[in-house]
Amino acid sequence: MSESHMPARRRMLQSVGALAALTLSPARLFAAANADVTGQLARYMVSARSTALPDAVVLACKHRILDTFGAMVSGSRMRPGSMATHYVHGLGGEPQASVIGAAFRTTAINAALANAMCAHSDETDDFEPVTKAHPGSSVVPAALALAEREGSSGEALIRSVTLGYDLACRLLMALGPDQVRGSHRSAEGTASTFGALGAAASLAKLDELQTRYAISYSAQQVSGLWSWVKDKDHIEKAFDFAGMGARNGVTAVDMAQSGFTGVYNVLDGTNNLFIALSTSPKPEAMLDGLGSRFYVTETAIKTYSVGYPIQSPLDALLTLRKQYGLTPDNVRSILVKIPTDAEGIVGDSAMPDVNCQHLVAVAMVKGAVSFVDSHDVALMHDPRILAQRAKVSVTPDAALMDPAAPRGAIVEVTLTDGRKVEHFTRFPPGTKENPLTTEAVGAKARDLMAPVLGARKTDQLIERINRLESVDDVRQLRPLFTV
Repeated sequence: MSESHMPARRRMLQSVGALAALTLSPARLFAAANADVTGQLARYMVSARSTALPDAVVLACKHRILDTFGAMVSGSRMRPGSMATHYVHGLGGEPQASVIGAAFRTTAINAALANAMCAHSDETDDFEPVTKAHPGSSVVPAALALAEREGSSGEALIRSVTLGYDLACRLLMALGPDQVRGSHRSAEGTASTFGALGAAASLAKLDELQTRYAISYSAQQVSGLWSWVKDKDHIEKAFDFAGMGARNGVTAVDMAQSGFTGVYNVLDGTNNLFIALSTSPKPEAMLDGLGSRFYVTETAIKTYSVGYPIQSPLDALLTLRKQYGLTPDNVRSILVKIPTDAEGIVGDSAMPDVNCQHLVAVAMVKGAVSFVDSHDVALMHDPRILAQRAKVSVTPDAALMDPAAPRGAIVEVTLTDGRKVEHFTRFPPGTKENPLTTEAVGAKARDLMAPVLGARKTDQLIERINRLESVDDVRQLRPLFTV
């Protein structure tokens, strides 16, 4: 649509009402507007920031925000996070937003980059099993940066994060997660820019036209290659999964807010984002269920700070260990069956937190896998662990490629007396089918944050996030997550 037609178009939209995107079915909207996906999405984004969320969605969102704070705080003391913090400190800039675990502020763009890399410094952040997106690690840092700069309320932060999760996951649903990965692209990197866009646009209070432009500037920056699997230091991976997208989304919103114009309908017509990145796109998936299906309720909060395909194997092994009194002395061998698409991620890695064979051995020896254990490289050379690791075989199983439970696992243990026992974990703790309680999410966050912030500040931060909707200005939380 040319810009000369925009005034008439906008008058028509105003007569219909921005809330139409929330009250009509996405299928009817899609057909009625001649597939104006960009416009329908932009109007929903504008409306969503002033629309109350169901209580269950608010609770799920607060859980993900707290979980991501745990990842950011703990990650700030890991190499990817500390390097990102040092990098943005050198950039300087107007002190608009805080860097987690640091004593300085920088621009919202820089803060989003650093905090997002902190959030994915390890394997602590949440994960959406169907799309393979990691929304929290880009969405929450982007939202926090804008909320600080704009002086937003906790309620506005919750709505922005919810919107960000929707955009991150829906983009992959529209492209087709398998289509993305089949073209050597990273689902995680592809999703993160749109997730940050949703969160930042909400808090910047962009109007529909500005939102359209921000969508376009975000679309141009969508990137991410499957090559991240070759990063053995987890530094570029932290950028690929989180930092890049958080920076890109906030940048796009800032440009639109500053008056930059752009393409009005980047999700429609010729040369649109969907046909550029997918051979079989489903653009309607970008709209399907908007306002009724909230992806923030569907991501899995990790019980263990390890690569997500290892959650089910650890749960299964520890279940068997407790049920049958397994010890290193009475176990002859351990067979771990994982989905075929997980083998290249956790099959054999130099990083302890994404090495399934190693972590199963740790669990067998210690009866648990703590945050410290999962990141202790020295354990990879510990004779006790190596002895058990020699007993562990990890094999892909096509039968586990279940769209309804894409990260299940089977662990089969052969005892020294010849008996065989096995356990199938279809949904590990933390999934929507097997959710964690508020207390369990808090316990995980406390374990991650207390070593950095101290017990008192950690407890106060957890308490404030648990009642985030009552916070008038997110900047009131600054003293609790900085040093």
